[in-house]
Amino acid sequence: MKNIFKHIKFIPVLLLLLTSCEDLDQAPENQFTDSTYWTSTDKAQTFLNTAYSQMQKSQYFFYNEALSDNAYNGRGDNAGAASIGAGIYDPSLARIKEEWNDRYAGIKTCNLILENIDRVPNADPAVIARMKAEARFLRAFQHFQLTTWFGDIPLLKKDPSLQEATSISRTSHAEVIQFILSELDAVIAVLPKNTQYAAADRGKITAGAAAALKARVYLYEGNWAEVVQVTEKLMAMNYGQYSLFPSYEGLFQAQNEYSSEDILSLQYVPQFRMWGEFFDMAPLSAGARLNALAPTQELVDSYLMLNGKKINEAGSGYNENDPYVNRDPRLTGTVVYDQYKWREADGSTRTISIKPGSSSPDEFVQGSSATPTGYYTRKYYDTQHLTSLQSGLNLMLIRYADVLLMYAEAKNELNQMTSGVWDQTIRPIRVRAGFTDGAALGFNSSLGQAGLREVIRNERRTEFGMEGLRIFDIRRWKIAENVLNGYAHGAKFGISSVDNGYLRVNLRTFDPDKHYLWPIPRDERLINTNLSQNPNW
Repeated sequence: MKNIFKHIKFIPVLLLLLTSCEDLDQAPENQFTDSTYWTSTDKAQTFLNTAYSQMQKSQYFFYNEALSDNAYNGRGDNAGAASIGAGIYDPSLARIKEEWNDRYAGIKTCNLILENIDRVPNADPAVIARMKAEARFLRAFQHFQLTTWFGDIPLLKKDPSLQEATSISRTSHAEVIQFILSELDAVIAVLPKNTQYAAADRGKITAGAAAALKARVYLYEGNWAEVVQVTEKLMAMNYGQYSLFPSYEGLFQAQNEYSSEDILSLQYVPQFRMWGEFFDMAPLSAGARLNALAPTQELVDSYLMLNGKKINEAGSGYNENDPYVNRDPRLTGTVVYDQYKWREADGSTRTISIKPGSSSPDEFVQGSSATPTGYYTRKYYDTQHLTSLQSGLNLMLIRYADVLLMYAEAKNELNQMTSGVWDQTIRPIRVRAGFTDGAALGFNSSLGQAGLREVIRNERRTEFGMEGLRIFDIRRWKIAENVLNGYAHGAKFGISSVDNGYLRVNLRTFDPDKHYLWPIPRDERLINTNLSQNPNW
């Protein structure tokens, strides 16, 4: 896919916007639906590339972490993360409207492809069938994101007329989910496996990606039996060849793109299509200009000790005055803390000093451009970056570790967690992370279903820290009101009389009576009065 993105231009997204109803009237779709446009497979591929590019924004990928208890957006309101994270937003928030607009723009692109691609003359039927399957996947993906945030949404199986767009009503969440699952079932049978694509086509949607998304849909719906059924087939390699990449740290480095673990990724190409969020996330001494997204103490505290115990558990060996030793190695692979050994591109290391008084560019100073929590981010830092930390590194949306953890969670919820299931899922993930202690790697049946639930949930948090998944987990587990009410904290750089010295960085509020669904954007409801509003908004 990178080669395709490099050599074939995108159709300007501005020309494709459905977004809101006022945009629909301006969209010159006749330019893309008349017979002079659909004249070759290459032109159709250009259109499909646009649909791929609309799948997700890198800004959403990273700043979604600050919607949860894992991170804090301390400067600006990037992707609405500060407002939503603190629970101080309303239907006029720009992120709410942008998410709605961006997703429906992507759906419009897919519908135009599906309604016109059969007009391409002398095309290979197999190629057209595959391209239609890719478009159907992307349309299903966009609907899934929308219904996850908003609940009931307009379901668009075809490109609507202006009259339809200004009068359409919301479709129930259940019906939208049913549509998504039926679409994924249909395309799984058509899409190639990852092993069937040529190197030049890497990054295209595969049968494995469709199956993994299907598993995620069932996961979010709490349909545990179906999660097990789909993930077991993925683990049996029915949909392609996948495995855990041997190195957790290496998994997020450019030289290991398209690894055995990568199931679905946002595609980027150095100098052609790039992202630059680390310019405001990395240590300042590593080339960042400031810090706008910082991990929280709550995320740091979730990483276990090497003996498998939580830091506040008896016998853990945790030392609050030397808090980063003997910890889950994924902490070092994800978060930059005081006295962190930063690895450079040439393999050399240097020490990052963050503690107040260190006189370092990265030093925590209240109100400065440095980190507001005492932590920076390492995961996805591209050692091959260009100017201003611009990166062409792919961003993984679904990876094989998620398949294993979905399976483990579903089996436990069905009260079927056994040592055999543990050894297929949690154990190999921890081995890959760097655990060696038998107590951390072994199955503990005495925990019971409730205790294992907490273990599995924490495993998801530490495995996917700073990858944008935590917000969806705490929403589907219905624990957001527990973890997003009160202060988000930073490192122990404050006064000892307040929260034992851990910095209070952000006061948050989560109202379970309204915040589990985002409001329908205000502007959309002004245009289309048939769009009802979510409860208490």
